[in-house]
Amino acid sequence: MILIKTKKEIDLIRESSKIVAETLQLLKSKVKPGISTLELDQLAEDYIKSNDAEPAFKGYSQGGAPAYPATICASVDEEVVHGIPGSRVLKNGEIISLDVGVLKKGYYGDAALTVAVGEISEEKKKLMDITEKSLYLGIEQARSGNRVHDISNAVQEYVESFGFSVVRDLCGHGVGKYLHEPPSVPNFGKRNTGGKLKNGMTIAIEPMINIGEYKVRTKNDGWTIVTNDGLASAHFEHTIVILDSEPEILSVC
Repeated sequence: MILIKTKKEIDLIRESSKIVAETLQLLKSKVKPGISTLELDQLAEDYIKSNDAEPAFKGYSQGGAPAYPATICASVDEEVVHGIPGSRVLKNGEIISLDVGVLKKGYYGDAALTVAVGEISEEKKKLMDITEKSLYLGIEQARSGNRVHDISNAVQEYVESFGFSVVRDLCGHGVGKYLHEPPSVPNFGKRNTGGKLKNGMTIAIEPMINIGEYKVRTKNDGWTIVTNDGLASAHFEHTIVILDSEPEILSVC
């Protein structure tokens, strides 16, 4: 069942989402060759807790996977999402996708971005630019009266026009009272299909785009999703609300 949020609930989701956005900007400023993903994770956890909030991903479990052990998802190059922070040290030329979730006062915020580590290739720059642009094209379609797959189609048409591919095994989702709520928001689909969008809906839109083929697989840790062909992937995400028929991005600071 799709949950329609009250003004009070939206304000609480806005508060959590703002902390998410601030955490992401902090991490973005720290990304450089030589820093480990574990150091980024600790920075995020310290910042979130300093705001009287909790990391939403830590301890989370889904589909029989073990509880997620970290605060952030840190996915490097061919890692699409759910990369577990650890001793890996970032190198010049890599890209890292950072995904952050926050729980405060019973409501969640969720967002992600991809950052260049030092100097990266033109192909990776293009991947990042197109993935981020596709997020905003999808958000433009998040209007009351539209359908969920209007968002999906906007992302897919734009991305595929550049020869990149949309990950199909993972998707966006409703967010707010729970980290993952209906509706599912895939990044591919036909216009004028899917559930109808309404005022008061809060959703996380999150294109995951690959340079190569769309197929992905899960590593033995039970969490890390990687591209099947080993080529790079990028990920951008915002939590938004539909108010007065139009989308408003909540994960901003």
